[in-house]
Amino acid sequence: MYLLDTNVISELRKAEKGRADAQVMQWFAHIQSQQAYVSVISLAEIQIGILLLARRDSQAATTLQDWLEARLLPEFANRILPLDSRAALLSAQFHIPDKSPLNDAYIAATAKAHGLTLVTRNVRDFEGLGIEVFNPFAAVR
Repeated sequence: MYLLDTNVISELRKAEKGRADAQVMQWFAHIQSQQAYVSVISLAEIQIGILLLARRDSQAATTLQDWLEARLLPEFANRILPLDSRAALLSAQFHIPDKSPLNDAYIAATAKAHGLTLVTRNVRDFEGLGIEVFNPFAAVR
């Protein structure tokens, strides 16, 4: 099973306009959607992005907000993982001593706590953390 990093979630959204990376789409088509999870941290990152976008393009921000509320949240309703106590404690190990960005540490710890493969374009950000990482932009599994 898989935990989708924010960049993969964003890429999947591009499919609605036919702009998604072909390899990502091919990989996603080969798994059962029920095998894919998202973290509350990714939801926060997406919401922050929408709020920042609203400062310069309110129409685009509204479109993204609609996608978040009407598509992403319902699609993953039973597969949104919280930052629970186990993941919170693991994230500290990932953040110290290498100072991994805290959101990356939270996402990696959530993957590890739930025994999930982290699916991301940013493989390097998660190297050495003892979690399984897969880059769907580079190869099809």
